[in-house]
Amino acid sequence: MKLTATILAAIVTIGVSSAAQAFCGFYVAKADTSLFNRASQVVLVRDGKRTVITMANDFEGDVKDFAVVVPVPTFIERGQINVGDQAVIDHLDAYTSPRLVEYFDPDPCMVRRRLEMSRDMDALPSSKAVRESEARSQGVTIEARYSVGEYDILILSAEESDGLIQWLNDNGYRIPRGADRVVGSYLKQDMRFFVAKVNLEKQKKSGYAYLRPLQVAYESNRFMLPIRLGTLNAKQQQDLYVYALTRTGRVETTNYRTVRLPSNKDIPVFVKNDFADFYRDMFARQVKAENNRGIFLEYAWDMSWCDPCAADPLSARELRSLGVFWLADHSATQKIAPPQTQNVFVTRLHVRYDREHFPEDLVLQETGDRQNFQGRYVVRHPWTGESSCDLTAYHEATRKRQEREAQQLASLTGWDIDEIRARIDFPDVPAPDDTPAPWWARLWD
Repeated sequence: MKLTATILAAIVTIGVSSAAQAFCGFYVAKADTSLFNRASQVVLVRDGKRTVITMANDFEGDVKDFAVVVPVPTFIERGQINVGDQAVIDHLDAYTSPRLVEYFDPDPCMVRRRLEMSRDMDALPSSKAVRESEARSQGVTIEARYSVGEYDILILSAEESDGLIQWLNDNGYRIPRGADRVVGSYLKQDMRFFVAKVNLEKQKKSGYAYLRPLQVAYESNRFMLPIRLGTLNAKQQQDLYVYALTRTGRVETTNYRTVRLPSNKDIPVFVKNDFADFYRDMFARQVKAENNRGIFLEYAWDMSWCDPCAADPLSARELRSLGVFWLADHSATQKIAPPQTQNVFVTRLHVRYDREHFPEDLVLQETGDRQNFQGRYVVRHPWTGESSCDLTAYHEATRKRQEREAQQLASLTGWDIDEIRARIDFPDVPAPDDTPAPWWARLWD
């Protein structure tokens, strides 16, 4: 048993350390609500006329001084009021937060050799269907995919050790020399392989003390969120996060413009250490571009999955605690019942508001749009390892890519372009030889 654990640990550790070529990259940071001061959170569960609202406030100070006044559209009985769990809202915040992911360029020489060996390939496999098809062709079966805590997990089985090792190598996992015999012995015992792919950084705890959230359930034709009372005693702009959970699809506002934040943008590698500053400045620039009146979409996704995952999807029990009443209650059989597909679509809206620019409450509507969207920002690390071919062309392409990333960052944040360039590690590219060739150099080519 000790030998088994040691070998599996070695495979997993090396796989994670070399995940530069893994298909989904590394998730490295997220823009959760802790980035912003004076940020309130509201969860809205809506289906038909039924609404459950959960309100979390960023109250600081002695709790005896706390009071909240929330307009509701109908008479509220005692049974319609509940006290929620802040941890569930924190989980929802983490799951829906805009995220930074990183990728590592593969060895340019290796890529070149692969292209030469298979010129009919336009690109390396990237889609789930293509990867699974390739795995099957090598005798490998992807039996399950999980997101568990700090890792995304694959459960693999295989017919032969050669096929499994080849598939792992092709997908960025470097297997130790001589592993064929050991892997083969496990396959003969009909064992599966547990493969960890992405390491998630732990979320830093917010420094703000939140009171337990209040929850109210009611029925009304009106789907709205009152915000005007919140501006009466506010000294400056406030940030509000709205997480809407529905059966139908994305939620948007009808009396203010709902805007998708810039997404899938390549930015310089150094932003990995400055993601909080990047996101705050980028968001402020977007607010200004909308004349301080925009409602910004940060996330819209089916609750059953995520890619990349900034946190696990919420469980059925957590969703029911937020008021998702249409999910079946499996609490009594949760230990033995299989996980259920979550028929829940989540929308995350972010608004920075004040009395001057938001004179009306937010009027909301459900849509049938279930198209996935996430605030996603990408850093790409150039290849820095040893190579067996001329890298001049690769370095030239990398410099051009890094310049595009610098321009992109300046456009998103308003940061000074020269300061951005000064923080980028551009590769050295030999200066071109301007000496003209003699007239006879190619005479008899």
